[in-house]
Amino acid sequence: MEKQRKDGDVEAVPVVIGGMVLDIQATSSIPPHPRTTCPGQIYYVQGGVARNIAECMTKLGAQPFMISALGLDMPGNLLLEHWKSAGLRTEGIRKHKDIKTPTVCHILDVSGEVAAGVASVEAVEMFLTPKWIQQFKHTIRSAPLLMVDANLSPPAIEVSCRLAAESNVPVWFEPVSIAKSERIAPIVKYITFASPNEDELIAMANALSSQNLFCPIERNNCSMDTLFQMLKPAIWLLLEKGVKILVLTIGSDGVLLCTKGESISWRICLEKTQQHGFSRQLFENMTSSYPSNLYSDSKVLERSPNFLAVHFPALPASVVRLTGAGDCLVGGMIASLSTGLDVMQSVAIGIAAAKASVEVDSNVPSQFSLPTITVNAIPLCR
Repeated sequence: MEKQRKDGDVEAVPVVIGGMVLDIQATSSIPPHPRTTCPGQIYYVQGGVARNIAECMTKLGAQPFMISALGLDMPGNLLLEHWKSAGLRTEGIRKHKDIKTPTVCHILDVSGEVAAGVASVEAVEMFLTPKWIQQFKHTIRSAPLLMVDANLSPPAIEVSCRLAAESNVPVWFEPVSIAKSERIAPIVKYITFASPNEDELIAMANALSSQNLFCPIERNNCSMDTLFQMLKPAIWLLLEKGVKILVLTIGSDGVLLCTKGESISWRICLEKTQQHGFSRQLFENMTSSYPSNLYSDSKVLERSPNFLAVHFPALPASVVRLTGAGDCLVGGMIASLSTGLDVMQSVAIGIAAAKASVEVDSNVPSQFSLPTITVNAIPLCR
């Protein structure tokens, strides 16, 4: 099943493992009231954290290998046809009549934020098994980076991470939700990148501390410095436990990039990078306009010999829907890292991709504009 080059080596492409989901998104046109219906719009959207990330990567010029599971039902057929129409590879996608394709229903408020939701994604745990994942061990071991989402069962996450660790492949852990974010605890030693939001950060820190030491943050319109100080104990715990680079999403305030002993000029080793078309042009635009290792001290919240925290503000946007923003941030970052860009440059591209995602009514834009992504990303690095 694994695609090989003519010399017999498995092709080095980023690997994404996780859910492909049909999103049913209901947007109320007025503030909703309990125990009654309200007018609005309902959309069927291709979704799933891992699927969104992989699609975003593809549209930024990367060529990810997706490992997932779909049923032969209507949602599964819809998702698979969309995947094929985008020219994406399907050999890593397990298809079976007994699989009930994962489906999520989101209720969105008038601002586009998720007000409530119900997820039926048990099939990811039941059918995306360690045995299925191990079929692609050579692809994982050859990858420049592996991304796993926490919809996987704990054994499947552990097997994926161990396969990557055997060949020193960096692992990106995407928490997915508060409840599932706790699945980081047994595998934290393998994690290079983690991308929680504030609530997931607190849940992960509590899981790693084996007790509820951390409480949800009450912002109350506090400054960025104050917010950082409130979050810092949980951030520090994740870094102490093994996460190398923390990409913390803080909603409309942007991203906090935090490291302990890792340089923000970290990049994937050259022999595993890939540049094709859009991604090659993006790499050239970023490296010519913003050389690596340059960043403004104004973004630095704290710097010491063993700790660095940098704030990236969000870009102004005409918001339509917010459900794909975090996934496109991660997809933009992984696509950029896979071309050979460093972490700072990749965060900037991720934020530019997130801006593009919130301005459309799908989780991932139908296409990205190279000039727009570049123009939006470069000022974030300065």
